[in-house]
Amino acid sequence: MNAKLKVIGYWLTTGLFAAAFLASGAAELTGAPAAVTATVALGYPAYVLAILGVWKVLSAPALLAPRLPRLKEWAYAGIFFDLTGAAVSHAVTGASLGTIATPLVLLVLAGASWALRPSSRTWTSDASLPKRAHAATSLENARAHV
Repeated sequence: MNAKLKVIGYWLTTGLFAAAFLASGAAELTGAPAAVTATVALGYPAYVLAILGVWKVLSAPALLAPRLPRLKEWAYAGIFFDLTGAAVSHAVTGASLGTIATPLVLLVLAGASWALRPSSRTWTSDASLPKRAHAATSLENARAHV
């Protein structure tokens, strides 16, 4: 894929998704009647909205901010849990196909954002290790460093 198109795709999907989660989180935090009604209809107590709203609002700047790759991975993981949980909750309560599909469409958008992210926004597990730990790549090397 052309590098420029990948960057455009990343910012387009990430911007749209961050805006959607920011708006959704704000609606939940302010106790918008539609959010309260939908949450209670799923069988959850209304106070769950405050918890979800805070995490959704915090996920938007986490995704948009430069660097912080580990925080971005946590945000993407939380987004995955939130959206799959929403889809399953709607499905088991007998919601319409469109209502079930909405979080899944957002999940595809989040997945595209994750897949298109530049390497500067990607976390690798050994990136956080001290340089000395990189040398211990085999069991023998690890024993030698003990």
